[in-house]
Amino acid sequence: MKARRWILGGLALASVVAGSAWLLRSRSSGAGGPSPGGGDLAQRVVPVTSATVQRRDVPTWLEGLGTVVAFKTIAVKSQVDGRLEAVHFKEGESVKKGQLLAQIDPRPFEVQLHQAEGALARDRAQLENAKLTSVRAKTLWDKQLNARSNLDDAVAMVGQLEGTVAVDQAAIESARLNLDFARITSPVDGVTGVRLVDPGNLVRATDPAGIVVVTQLDPISVIFTVPQDDLPRISAQMRRGKLEVRAYSRDGATLLGTGWLELIDNQINQATATLRLKAVLPNPQRALWPNQFVKARLLLGTRKDALVVPATALQRGPNGSFIYVIGKDDTVQPRPVRADPPLGQTAIVEEGLVEGERIVADGQGQLRPGAKVAPRDR
Repeated sequence: MKARRWILGGLALASVVAGSAWLLRSRSSGAGGPSPGGGDLAQRVVPVTSATVQRRDVPTWLEGLGTVVAFKTIAVKSQVDGRLEAVHFKEGESVKKGQLLAQIDPRPFEVQLHQAEGALARDRAQLENAKLTSVRAKTLWDKQLNARSNLDDAVAMVGQLEGTVAVDQAAIESARLNLDFARITSPVDGVTGVRLVDPGNLVRATDPAGIVVVTQLDPISVIFTVPQDDLPRISAQMRRGKLEVRAYSRDGATLLGTGWLELIDNQINQATATLRLKAVLPNPQRALWPNQFVKARLLLGTRKDALVVPATALQRGPNGSFIYVIGKDDTVQPRPVRADPPLGQTAIVEEGLVEGERIVADGQGQLRPGAKVAPRDR
């Protein structure tokens, strides 16, 4: 019996030792994670979005933050003093060049015109009389019946009255001009702003604010900045012809207008090392509005047969840029690449990839070298 108890105790102890060893081995295997050679976790399938490296012509764009500026902004002011009789525009409406905007009481200017016309008629009559007197004085002088001084006085009177008539004609022109200035018209096609003076008020030519501000919105201007290092390329392309400029919403998603580069500013901002550019864009739908912030893109040319990948595929590491390449067995390996800075949703790869290779476009967060993926086309 004693021997039997010893045997049973030994078997129980062996079972405990075997179970403990198995449990320890299981825990050790689970806590250690994937081995560098690609353990269990490395073989876990990671869902990713894939794309194919393509070769195509790619436009070369420069992008900068811009501000929309009215093509022309004009404060409409009175050029004469008088009472504002009527306003012929509605605030915020479109107006055409030459359209009547306001009317100043014209009666004082009509009186000035009539006075000038009367003075001209009087002085012309005096001039005609002086000419006849001069002719008579010349006749008497030829017959030696008059003194030379009388002839000289008659000739001088004719010249004096001719000057007076010229002054009268200028006074008529001035009166007509003031009468025309009493009709205040729009100097450009544009949109009116808030009315600054109500009818019935006395307005003067020296008033600083004016009656209304008219802004020309079609075409419209966009002023944007680019790094100063891009100046040589921009100047070289401008010498070849007009450069296309596109204006997008601030998030870059909506195209608001397309135009051309008008000028390069004549100086560089030393504080920011940037250069200002001005573009002019047709704006018939008024998608662009003064002081609106936009993203401006300047087309410098087109890269022929460039290798392109989605911008999201480009990753940054301690040794530079890289892209995960998908192998035939659906495992991934990071590959160093040399690429241009992405613009929009596309990046141009200079070195490191070949046309037709599959790459990971999205979902790189859980990837490691040799990881198994389940690619889904982009």
